Amino acid sequence: MKLSQIASALHARLENGSPDTEITGLNGIEQAGPGELTFVANPKYVAAARHTKAAAVIVAENFPVIPAATLRVDNPYLSFARALELFHEPLRYAPGVHPTAVVHATAKIGRDAHLGPYVVVDENVEIGEHAVLLAHVVIYRGVKIGDNFFAHAHAVVRENCRVGNNVMLQNGVVIGGDGFGFAKTSDGHWQKIPQPAPVVIEDDVEVQANSCIDRASVGETLIRRGVKIDNLVQVGHGSQVGEDALLCSQVGLAGSTEIGNRVILTGQVGVVGHCKVGDAAIVTPQSGVAHDVPAGALVSGAPAVDHKLWLKYSAILPKLPEIARTVRSRLPKD
Repeated sequence: MKLSQIASALHARLENGSPDTEITGLNGIEQAGPGELTFVANPKYVAAARHTKAAAVIVAENFPVIPAATLRVDNPYLSFARALELFHEPLRYAPGVHPTAVVHATAKIGRDAHLGPYVVVDENVEIGEHAVLLAHVVIYRGVKIGDNFFAHAHAVVRENCRVGNNVMLQNGVVIGGDGFGFAKTSDGHWQKIPQPAPVVIEDDVEVQANSCIDRASVGETLIRRGVKIDNLVQVGHGSQVGEDALLCSQVGLAGSTEIGNRVILTGQVGVVGHCKVGDAAIVTPQSGVAHDVPAGALVSGAPAVDHKLWLKYSAILPKLPEIARTVRSRLPKD
């Protein structure tokens, strides 16, 4: 593909390069070679950009001039993602139902659906148009799913859950498994609490591999529009996740957690049940949220506190043995 075609597709301004340069692929700034396109979104890579062997680099409008051809855009990271789409079209699956698929007579499936080997669609299920269900996907009874649903192998949607349009489930996802609810009896045993309430997933959501979103005993577990959930994430029963939130790998939400719009929970963050994380807040890796977090906050640590305060904690921590020795040396002797 010619560089001019890529510039046009990305609405980019081509600078310092030939529009007829042929681009054969994409790569990272340090790995890219002749004929490849790369990008720089972080100013600390200016030196790497000056010495890159790439044929062209996607950069921000205010990025310094470099020897390689540049495509200047407002958001280099987003533009690189769109450039990847130009070179790597998603796999297409022809409409049809595999002979081993089991579809209940009462199920309603929209046009142009692809049902792969050993797919199971139970009674009273409704699925919209252009669905793709790959091998061993199971849709329990009473589920309602919108258009353009894509479920990779071994994804499961449990009974009566509701899923919107343009939703993708990666391999091994379980939507609507029973919430972790048990009541202790007088003799110390655990009595299971029924979990009949559904999970509701709105439009444009992606849930990645082996993540679980649990159903509740009352109310519903709600994943709002545009949420992206990474691998190995646990969303507890009755939780709500706001629009365009990001839950990174190994995040765990206990029951009835409320996550605001555009919140980012980074890797291995845990949130205690019934806590609220306000809109646009960010929680840094391995933090434990045990209380409400205000909108726009940046918090760290366990228990999570304001990030700047946590940096002070972290700076003091290595000095604690020395401080302890000093304190002990000044204590009165018996």
